[in-house]
Amino acid sequence: MSESVNDENKQQEEVVEVEKSSTGMDLNVAGLLCYLGGFITGIIFFVIEKESSFIKFHALQSIFTFVAVFIISMVLAFIPIIGWFISIIIYPLSLVLWIILMIKAYQGERFKLPIIGDMVEKQL
Repeated sequence: MSESVNDENKQQEEVVEVEKSSTGMDLNVAGLLCYLGGFITGIIFFVIEKESSFIKFHALQSIFTFVAVFIISMVLAFIPIIGWFISIIIYPLSLVLWIILMIKAYQGERFKLPIIGDMVEKQL
């Protein structure tokens, strides 16, 4: 009886083992870190990750998303009044998006943004 319980426990432990990336980190932690520093950490993880498509997906999505936000913010900064007003709205929205992307990556989800996510999948 105790042998069958031990066998079941060993099988459960094998199932619970978390897949690692080529960086040695858990996939969800590396996915979160892809977003942590915006496009900079996205570039770092895209370059150093060799195996995991999950991490490469989040790294590319981070790069595309935050480069787009940066470019849009720069363009709006040069448009008087209306551009400045829209910039004031974009900053908190990009902060919320950043937090959501980090949470989804940490939960192990391949959360795909509507337009950028499709572009990322074509690149992979």
